[in-house]
Amino acid sequence: MRLVASIAAWCAARTARQRLALSLAAGAITVLAMPPFGLWPLLFVTYPLLIWMLDGIEPDADHPFAGWRATALAAWGFGFGFFLAGLYWIGSAFLVEADAFAWMIPFVAAILPGGLALFFAFAAVAARAIARRGVARVLALALMFVIAEWLRGNILTGLPWNTLGYTLSVSDALVQATSVWGLYGHTVVAALVATAPALLAGPGLAASPKAVRARVIAAGVLAIGLPAGLLVFGMVRLAQPLPADVGGVTLRIVQPNIAQKDKWRPELRAANFSRLLRLSRGQNDLAGITHVIWPESAPPFLLADNADARALVADILPDGVHLITGAVRAEPLPRAEPDGRWARFFNSVMVLDHDARIGAIYDKAHLVPFGEYLPAQGLLEAIGLQQLTRQRGGYETGPGPRTISVPGAPAMGPLVCYEVIFPGNVVGETRPGWLLNATNDAWFGDSIGPRQHLYQARMRAVEEGLPLVRAANTGISAVIGPRGQMRRTLDIGEAGVIDEYLPGALNETIYARAGYSIFIVLLVLLAASIYWLRPARPNE
Repeated sequence: MRLVASIAAWCAARTARQRLALSLAAGAITVLAMPPFGLWPLLFVTYPLLIWMLDGIEPDADHPFAGWRATALAAWGFGFGFFLAGLYWIGSAFLVEADAFAWMIPFVAAILPGGLALFFAFAAVAARAIARRGVARVLALALMFVIAEWLRGNILTGLPWNTLGYTLSVSDALVQATSVWGLYGHTVVAALVATAPALLAGPGLAASPKAVRARVIAAGVLAIGLPAGLLVFGMVRLAQPLPADVGGVTLRIVQPNIAQKDKWRPELRAANFSRLLRLSRGQNDLAGITHVIWPESAPPFLLADNADARALVADILPDGVHLITGAVRAEPLPRAEPDGRWARFFNSVMVLDHDARIGAIYDKAHLVPFGEYLPAQGLLEAIGLQQLTRQRGGYETGPGPRTISVPGAPAMGPLVCYEVIFPGNVVGETRPGWLLNATNDAWFGDSIGPRQHLYQARMRAVEEGLPLVRAANTGISAVIGPRGQMRRTLDIGEAGVIDEYLPGALNETIYARAGYSIFIVLLVLLAASIYWLRPARPNE
């Protein structure tokens, strides 16, 4: 305890500059607790360091806002370090066409992490307003971090990437509890685990042996007992029998591994399409395969408008075999726009039969800002800006999650690219038999970004109790069971196929039925605990 108290005192004594530097470093290190690394015990170091530094910010009667500013700056620094280290790979997308977009990298590197870090600053300031001393100060920060994470994932367009709950998700066993309370319920647990060591030292904590013993027990229960409980629950759940694979359905997932800089080059389009066809046919002419799956925007042209390309598709598909592909599609406008735009464009998933006739279509609803559209599109285009896809006018949004029919297979819930990262928003009104995530992570190269994306997609499978099939242009393609176990994967940078049976679905999980209900109950319980433990004086 003396060592912990000494570390807490050292953190509290830091100057403003030292506090900011240490916060930046602690935030950056926290990325290692996230997938794909999964070193979640690092949370025992980084979050307590932040709390103990915040403990050292005393109120100033002559400058009442100084304490709030210092608190916000320290927490913002933690968030900036975290998001800069965790999202650095986004800059790779601006190097695909470096002549047009490389100049934006410094702005992206500053604005995106800086803007997201404001949620951390909000959490710290709000927690300070609730309690500054005792056990309550730790629980208040945990509560407000969870609320800030929910806000980050939902307001404006939402970006629940690297939400704190993902720290407890790399292990097959640890992630199982998300079938009960989802990502945000998991975030409540992760926040309590991360902040627990700060219960051992800090202002307003009683020094009696009985009080110290009680805090040690509480910290142990939160930091060790909660993960142990998750582990036991997960192991029990994983030991239960899985449903049988879907009879009569064998998938071939095609990963062409086409570099983003080459994907749309006119002189390479025929070769790129031929690669898709060649990998799809394989060495066995699709013998035993019932469904071929291509990634997001796989054909390098408008497939629906290209009869010759669809004829080539029909040539390789035996009777009864269907193609499911991501593809850009166009809906012609009644008349051309003044800027020359002649159609509305969608980032879609299409189902084609063996004659290459297009059946069900799903249009992506959750578009990537600055990638697929620009906020205030007309205004920003007028001053010369454009999104990364260079689609004049941007892509149009679809109606949202829905279930589409796939002949010869259970109904499917399509998700294009990062639509899969939004918990509770991946299934339409009718529950599908499986989820498909068609994506193109080639924009981000061989970085941690595509790997983070894979683990976030996996959590949706566990939450919903549905198998998830992932077709990625450059990886990582995968077949994931309804409890999140990865049956087959094809790594980044590999060209090839995955031939695999379609796993069966579980019955609806508690989370699939209850949604945010259990998460809200956890928030209420945490808030009630803070109220009960809060010091008598309201300004403490």
